[in-house]
Amino acid sequence: MKMRLVVAALSLSAAGFVGILTHEGYRSNAYQPVSGDVATIGFGTTSGVQPSDTITPEKAVTLALADVERFETAVRGCVSVPLQQHEFDAFVSLTYNIGGSAFCGSTLVKKLNAGDYAGACEQIKRWVYFKGQRLDGLIKRRNIEYQQCMGN
Repeated sequence: MKMRLVVAALSLSAAGFVGILTHEGYRSNAYQPVSGDVATIGFGTTSGVQPSDTITPEKAVTLALADVERFETAVRGCVSVPLQQHEFDAFVSLTYNIGGSAFCGSTLVKKLNAGDYAGACEQIKRWVYFKGQRLDGLIKRRNIEYQQCMGN
């Protein structure tokens, strides 16, 4: 049986990092992923991105690592129950995509902190909308994150 660890002791696994990079995909030029979204570059970095920005793959990985640290901190800051590595990886991946405030204020975190691990994982599948529109790419990503969260 897999052990749950205090969330402060966890860091995103290498497989979790590769999963995020795969979900995000690489773009060398700043772009808007969906109409109305913020400028994005590299592997999903949005902080400080200008529409005319360009980036190398190496710099994109460096920025993605910095983003991961920020989102790991968010998950650690609002999750008060121990997690298994695969659960932590799934929650960091979700947070990388939706942001720390959205994650920490979610029903998912309420369920998780109440000890409802399966219910928290199930909540991942609800995050498939952008400005009221269901997006196929988010549905696919959330199903993968859900399976990861459940340990599959």
